[in-house]
Amino acid sequence: MAQKARKDRAKSNETTLKNLHIGSLTVNGIFLLSHFLVRSRSLLFWFILSIPSFLCQYTLEKTGRPSYDPSTKALKASGEDLAAPGLTEYMFDVIWVTWAAAILVTLFGNWAWILWTIVPAYGVYKGFGLMGAAKSMAGLGGMGAAGGDAAGAGAGAVPAGNRKQRRAAA
Repeated sequence: MAQKARKDRAKSNETTLKNLHIGSLTVNGIFLLSHFLVRSRSLLFWFILSIPSFLCQYTLEKTGRPSYDPSTKALKASGEDLAAPGLTEYMFDVIWVTWAAAILVTLFGNWAWILWTIVPAYGVYKGFGLMGAAKSMAGLGGMGAAGGDAAGAGAGAVPAGNRKQRRAAA
Protein backbone atom coordinates (compact mmCIF):
# COMPACT_ATOMS: atom_id res chain seq x y z
CA MET A 1 0.00 0.00 0.00
CA ALA A 2 2.83 2.40 0.85
CA GLN A 3 4.48 1.77 -2.52
CA LYS A 4 1.25 2.77 -4.27
CA ALA A 5 1.13 6.02 -2.27
CA ARG A 6 4.73 6.78 -3.26
CA LYS A 7 3.94 6.10 -6.91
CA ASP A 8 0.84 8.31 -6.74
CA ARG A 9 2.85 11.14 -5.18
CA ALA A 10 5.59 10.74 -7.80
CA LYS A 11 3.04 10.92 -10.62
CA SER A 12 1.31 13.92 -9.04
CA ASN A 13 4.64 15.71 -8.54
CA GLU A 14 5.70 15.06 -12.14
CA THR A 15 2.41 16.47 -13.43
CA THR A 16 2.64 19.51 -11.15
CA LEU A 17 6.23 20.25 -12.17
CA LYS A 18 5.41 19.81 -15.86
CA ASN A 19 2.50 22.26 -15.58
CA LEU A 20 4.68 24.67 -13.58
CA HIS A 21 7.42 24.70 -16.22
CA ILE A 22 4.96 25.04 -19.11
CA GLY A 23 3.24 27.93 -17.33
CA SER A 24 6.53 29.65 -16.64
CA LEU A 25 7.68 29.26 -20.23
CA THR A 26 4.35 30.56 -21.51
CA VAL A 27 4.07 33.61 -19.25
CA ASN A 28 7.72 34.65 -19.51
CA GLY A 29 7.78 33.92 -23.25
CA ILE A 30 4.69 36.08 -23.83
CA PHE A 31 6.23 38.88 -21.75
CA LEU A 32 9.53 38.79 -23.67
CA LEU A 33 7.85 38.53 -27.08
CA SER A 34 5.59 41.42 -26.18
CA HIS A 35 8.58 43.44 -25.00
CA PHE A 36 10.61 42.90 -28.15
CA LEU A 37 7.83 42.87 -30.77
CA VAL A 38 4.97 45.04 -29.51
CA ARG A 39 5.79 47.44 -26.67
CA SER A 40 8.92 47.97 -24.67
CA ARG A 41 8.48 47.10 -21.00
CA SER A 42 11.04 47.27 -18.21
CA LEU A 43 13.29 44.24 -18.49
CA LEU A 44 15.10 45.34 -15.34
CA PHE A 45 11.92 45.11 -13.25
CA TRP A 46 11.01 41.81 -14.93
CA PHE A 47 14.42 40.33 -14.19
CA ILE A 48 14.63 41.54 -10.57
CA LEU A 49 11.05 40.61 -9.68
CA SER A 50 11.27 37.23 -11.44
CA ILE A 51 14.31 36.09 -9.43
CA PRO A 52 12.20 34.97 -6.42
CA SER A 53 9.86 33.12 -8.78
CA PHE A 54 12.75 31.37 -10.49
CA LEU A 55 14.29 30.45 -7.13
CA CYS A 56 10.96 29.03 -5.94
CA GLN A 57 10.63 27.01 -9.15
CA TYR A 58 14.17 25.68 -8.73
CA THR A 59 13.49 24.72 -5.11
CA LEU A 60 10.23 22.97 -6.03
CA GLU A 61 12.02 21.14 -8.85
CA LYS A 62 14.84 19.93 -6.62
CA THR A 63 12.64 18.84 -3.72
CA GLY A 64 9.62 17.56 -5.63
CA ARG A 65 11.10 15.75 -8.64
CA PRO A 66 10.91 11.95 -8.20
CA SER A 67 14.09 9.98 -8.80
CA TYR A 68 14.29 6.63 -10.52
CA ASP A 69 16.95 3.94 -10.68
CA PRO A 70 18.58 4.34 -14.13
CA SER A 71 19.00 0.60 -14.75
CA THR A 72 15.70 -0.80 -13.47
CA LYS A 73 13.53 2.34 -13.80
CA ALA A 74 12.26 1.61 -10.27
CA LEU A 75 11.15 4.52 -8.11
CA LYS A 76 13.90 5.46 -5.65
CA ALA A 77 12.33 8.56 -4.10
CA SER A 78 8.96 10.14 -4.77
CA GLY A 79 10.06 13.65 -3.77
CA GLU A 80 8.42 15.98 -1.30
CA ASP A 81 4.67 16.42 -1.52
CA LEU A 82 4.09 19.49 -3.69
CA ALA A 83 0.48 19.71 -2.51
CA ALA A 84 1.57 20.16 1.11
CA PRO A 85 0.47 23.28 2.98
CA GLY A 86 2.97 25.73 4.42
CA LEU A 87 6.18 26.79 2.71
CA THR A 88 5.44 24.84 -0.47
CA GLU A 89 2.12 26.63 -0.77
CA TYR A 90 3.82 30.02 -0.27
CA MET A 91 6.34 29.24 -3.00
CA PHE A 92 3.51 28.54 -5.45
CA ASP A 93 1.86 31.80 -4.36
CA VAL A 94 5.06 33.75 -5.14
CA ILE A 95 5.21 32.14 -8.58
CA TRP A 96 1.55 32.87 -9.38
CA VAL A 97 1.72 36.48 -8.21
CA THR A 98 4.82 37.01 -10.36
CA TRP A 99 3.04 35.51 -13.36
CA ALA A 100 -0.03 37.69 -12.76
CA ALA A 101 2.16 40.79 -12.52
CA ALA A 102 4.00 39.89 -15.74
CA ILE A 103 0.71 39.38 -17.60
CA LEU A 104 -0.71 42.68 -16.27
CA VAL A 105 2.50 44.52 -17.23
CA THR A 106 2.23 43.04 -20.72
CA LEU A 107 -1.36 44.24 -21.02
CA PHE A 108 -1.38 47.55 -19.14
CA GLY A 109 2.17 48.82 -18.67
CA ASN A 110 5.02 48.96 -16.18
CA TRP A 111 2.89 50.38 -13.34
CA ALA A 112 1.35 46.91 -12.93
CA TRP A 113 4.56 45.71 -11.26
CA ILE A 114 3.03 47.28 -8.14
CA LEU A 115 0.93 44.10 -7.86
CA TRP A 116 4.12 42.26 -6.93
CA THR A 117 4.29 44.23 -3.66
CA ILE A 118 1.69 41.78 -2.36
CA VAL A 119 4.48 39.24 -1.81
CA PRO A 120 6.65 41.23 0.64
CA ALA A 121 3.55 42.78 2.25
CA TYR A 122 2.19 39.32 3.01
CA GLY A 123 5.60 38.31 4.36
CA VAL A 124 5.62 41.31 6.71
CA TYR A 125 2.06 40.46 7.81
CA LYS A 126 3.04 36.86 8.60
CA GLY A 127 6.24 38.04 10.28
CA PHE A 128 4.36 40.34 12.64
CA GLY A 129 1.98 37.49 13.42
CA LEU A 130 4.89 35.23 14.28
CA MET A 131 6.55 37.95 16.36
CA GLY A 132 3.30 38.50 18.26
CA ALA A 133 3.02 34.77 18.91
CA ALA A 134 6.65 34.63 20.03
CA LYS A 135 6.16 37.59 22.37
CA SER A 136 3.07 36.04 23.91
CA MET A 137 4.91 32.74 24.38
CA ALA A 138 7.85 34.54 25.93
CA GLY A 139 5.45 36.52 28.10
CA LEU A 140 3.77 33.36 29.31
CA GLY A 141 7.11 31.77 30.04
CA GLY A 142 8.14 34.84 32.01
CA MET A 143 4.82 34.90 33.88
CA GLY A 144 5.26 31.28 34.93
CA ALA A 145 8.65 32.00 36.45
CA ALA A 146 7.42 35.18 38.12
CA GLY A 147 4.30 33.42 39.31
CA GLY A 148 6.39 30.72 41.01
CA ASP A 149 8.31 33.35 42.98
CA ALA A 150 5.15 35.14 44.02
CA ALA A 151 3.07 32.05 44.82
CA GLY A 152 2.43 33.09 48.41
CA ALA A 153 2.25 36.83 47.72
CA GLY A 154 -1.50 37.14 47.26
CA ALA A 155 -4.79 35.53 46.42
CA GLY A 156 -4.37 36.14 42.63
CA ALA A 157 -1.01 34.41 42.41
CA VAL A 158 -0.61 31.43 40.10
CA PRO A 159 0.15 28.27 42.12
CA ALA A 160 3.34 26.43 41.24
CA GLY A 161 3.37 22.80 40.13
CA ASN A 162 1.92 20.69 37.39
CA ARG A 163 -1.62 20.74 36.05
CA LYS A 164 -3.03 18.29 38.62
CA GLN A 165 -1.60 20.31 41.48
CA ARG A 166 -3.01 23.55 40.08
CA ARG A 167 -6.45 21.98 39.66
CA ALA A 168 -6.38 20.63 43.19
CA ALA A 169 -5.41 24.09 44.53
CA ALA A 170 -8.29 25.81 42.71
